[in-house]
Amino acid sequence: MPFAGLGLHIIIAIFFAVHAVRSGQNTYWIFILLAFPFLGSVVYFFAVYLPNSRLQHQARQLTSSAVRALDPQREVREAQAAFDYSPTAQNEIRLAQALLTTGQAQAALTHFEASMKGPFANDLDIRWGTAQAAYEAGQPQVALRHLQAIAQTDIHYRAEPVGLLVAKSYAALGDQEMARKSFAFAHQQSSSFDVTAEYAIWAAEQGDWRTADQLQAELEKSMTHWSSQQRSLNRDMLQRLKAAFARRS
Repeated sequence: MPFAGLGLHIIIAIFFAVHAVRSGQNTYWIFILLAFPFLGSVVYFFAVYLPNSRLQHQARQLTSSAVRALDPQREVREAQAAFDYSPTAQNEIRLAQALLTTGQAQAALTHFEASMKGPFANDLDIRWGTAQAAYEAGQPQVALRHLQAIAQTDIHYRAEPVGLLVAKSYAALGDQEMARKSFAFAHQQSSSFDVTAEYAIWAAEQGDWRTADQLQAELEKSMTHWSSQQRSLNRDMLQRLKAAFARRS
């Protein structure tokens, strides 16, 4: 029995040693794990493995979400205070992102555009934020200009969300022919739930029930394997789908 226990300790130590190598930890962890299998494994588990685990990551995400739900303007206040104290480009970008997250699209657009005049003029993340803010602020033409600039710079940059916003921007402009082509292209490139759902909603709004029904069938097939958590996370989109298909006469 003592030999079995010793063997288990070594196996656990080797497991953590492999984890240390793959996650790029300092090499002294390997020495500690192999020299002191039991004690080293315990220390490594609490010092490195647990803090970096998926469970811990999900716990931090849930905590962060709870804080945002209880005080959604907290990040805006902190970002505004940082920008007022030191109006650097980095602080302005942080403020713009916080404003966009809380639905203050026009204010976010103002700060995003201001930040693009400095050293971040060619930063694709900033241009993407600007495009999102412009669309949410009811300026789809401005959004399209930035989206097209992104595509010309790097066609692979956030290809799915960029392509989807291009389609939605054309639809908002009333150019439904370009919207159809853009939605179809985005769906061809990525048949993700978000892309398919947005395409289905647009088709239903246009009265194109043949396309809408085909897309709905795809969605229903993918949702057969969903967990209750996935349905909860996509609740808003599912409600939009239900409302769009309720328009059928």
